[in-house]
Amino acid sequence: MASSVNTRQIAERAKAIYLERLRATLEIEHPHSFVAIEPDSGAFFIGNSLGDAIDRAQLAYPDRVTHTIRVGHETALEIGRLA
Repeated sequence: MASSVNTRQIAERAKAIYLERLRATLEIEHPHSFVAIEPDSGAFFIGNSLGDAIDRAQLAYPDRVTHTIRVGHETALEIGRLA
């Protein structure tokens, strides 16, 4: 249970960094890209795919948990089909 609480806190902190510091610029310069955010440092890593952003973050911070957001979207992934 502690790890899910920790993961939730990391996600909340990363989302706050995105909203407060990154959103305005990234939505103009990198729409529909993915951004992995390491909340302790505030470092962020942009990728054209979810895996690309995560890989970049893990190269820089292999022992830390990051949270990935799709720029300009409510969720990182959409699963399903349009009716």
